[in-house]
Amino acid sequence: MKGLELAKAYYEQYGLPMLQQQFPQYMDRIAVGLVGHGSECFGFDDGISRDHDFEPGFCLWLTPEDEKEFGFKLFRAYRKLPKEFGGVQIEQKSLFGADGKGVHTIDDFYAFYTGTGRAPESNEEWLAIPDCYLAEATNGEVWSDPLGVFSAIRETLKNGMPEDVRLKKLASAVFHMAQKGQYNYARCLAHGEKAAAALMLAGFARAAAGAVFLCNHAHAPYDKWLFRALRALPLLGTQTADRLEMLLAAPYDRTGNTQLIEQICADVAQQIRAQDLSERTEAYLEGYAYCIRDKIRDNNLRNSPVML
Repeated sequence: MKGLELAKAYYEQYGLPMLQQQFPQYMDRIAVGLVGHGSECFGFDDGISRDHDFEPGFCLWLTPEDEKEFGFKLFRAYRKLPKEFGGVQIEQKSLFGADGKGVHTIDDFYAFYTGTGRAPESNEEWLAIPDCYLAEATNGEVWSDPLGVFSAIRETLKNGMPEDVRLKKLASAVFHMAQKGQYNYARCLAHGEKAAAALMLAGFARAAAGAVFLCNHAHAPYDKWLFRALRALPLLGTQTADRLEMLLAAPYDRTGNTQLIEQICADVAQQIRAQDLSERTEAYLEGYAYCIRDKIRDNNLRNSPVML
């Protein structure tokens, strides 16, 4: 059983009855689900994932006002739930629950990811949040949210990024693809700088994956799960992941990698044109980055360096 399935089954068998019996008057104020850190929240867990931080459990999210009124009672009730379920043992790690599970205020949960406890309200606040944090804050499942407060922030973080911010990130990613992949990778090898060439190739891979996520209006997760999530994207996902894996598996194959880099760049260039972000037709991507930048309406973003 996958981690999300285990968590939901645990909630339905033990968590929901606990709420119904002990907190019936607050049932319309508690959001419940499993979101955040851990491969199971992305649905990426497997047998290897069970060697650490894998256990049944779920999250209960409260407003700060409700936390003051009944949060501690709810916390204690959660702690008394069975410590084993589905053959998996719960390992208590801290006073506040295991691995992010348990009772949280909505503000505290989102503050970890956004720094403010709410959705960002300016382009600068959006740009300050790493993509992997946005991915974690919007993964998993929410099974109940009567107030809708938790889900409203979640929806904004998932689908509400301003277009200017997406364009700024995309312009930067495309610029890095050109500089690290199309220009510097082969030159580093020609100089005999193998370590530098490997760094350029890795940088190109991250930038290319990031560009594909942005073309899909999606948030890229932490590197550990980047390729797994990339393959699930409808635009360019699987073919880009396959080509990037071939690149990284043979970092010093100059001829083969140069061809793969150009194929990946051509795919991204085509998608940029398809989204009406540039009419350029050349192979080298640097010019595309400036075209994307010029589409930004926010003067401060448009006039700042193209690279983030």
